[in-house]
Amino acid sequence: MNVIVFASRKGGAGKSTLTAHLAAHVTKASKRCLLVDADPQGSLTLWHKLRGTNEPPLRTATRSVGEIVASAKRDGVEWVFIDTPPNLSAVVDDAIRHATMVIIPARPGVFDVNAVQETIQSCRSSRKPYAVVLNGAPALRDEVESRIVTIAREGLAKFKAPVWGGQITNRADLLMALGEGQGAREYAAEGRAAYEISRLWAAIERSVKAIRGAGASSGTMHKQAA
Repeated sequence: MNVIVFASRKGGAGKSTLTAHLAAHVTKASKRCLLVDADPQGSLTLWHKLRGTNEPPLRTATRSVGEIVASAKRDGVEWVFIDTPPNLSAVVDDAIRHATMVIIPARPGVFDVNAVQETIQSCRSSRKPYAVVLNGAPALRDEVESRIVTIAREGLAKFKAPVWGGQITNRADLLMALGEGQGAREYAAEGRAAYEISRLWAAIERSVKAIRGAGASSGTMHKQAA
C-alpha cells in the first residue's frame, strides 16, 4: 500500500485541491483508493459531499492517522491520500511518519517558497521522500514557463529541495470541477488541467516505484533525506 501525504505550513498552497483531483484521477483508473481529511477546515470533506458517490471513500482524522492507515492496509487499499492542515501539528507529523511520499504544494511566490522549509525539514527528520509541486502557476507562453515560476525554482534549489519539472497551472477547470464534486479528468477529459494532473500522477507513480525498489530512478522527482 502507498500513502501519499499532502503537506505545507502555508494555507492556500493547494493541498486539498491536489488531493481531490489526484484521488479522482486514481479512482477513475479503477485503483482502490482512500481519502483521509486531517484538516479541520474540511475542504476535502466538502468536495466529497458534493461528489455524492462515496468513491473514493473518505475518513476524517484529528490527532493521528495510524489506525486509519493500518485499517486501509488490512482492507487491501492500494493508495491512501492524506490532506493535512496548514501547520506543523501532531497530526501532520504523524501523517508524514506514515507516508510513502510527501507532496509539498507551493505557489510561485516568495512567501510560499519560503514557507516550504519547515515541511521539508519535517520530511528530512522523518527520513521520508518528498517533492515540491508548483501549483497555481501562470500559464506557459509558447511552452515557456513564467519568469515567476523560474524564480521559484531557483529559490527552492537553494533549499536543495526536489521539485517536479512540470507545473499545475491556475485554471478555471480545476475550480469548476471541484464545485461539481469531480476531478479534472472527469470534468473535461481533454482539457489542459486534466493533462497536467495526469502528468503529476505519472511522476508520483514513477517516484513510488523507485521508492519501493520496483523501477529505475530516472524520471523520479522525490528525494530521500540523507
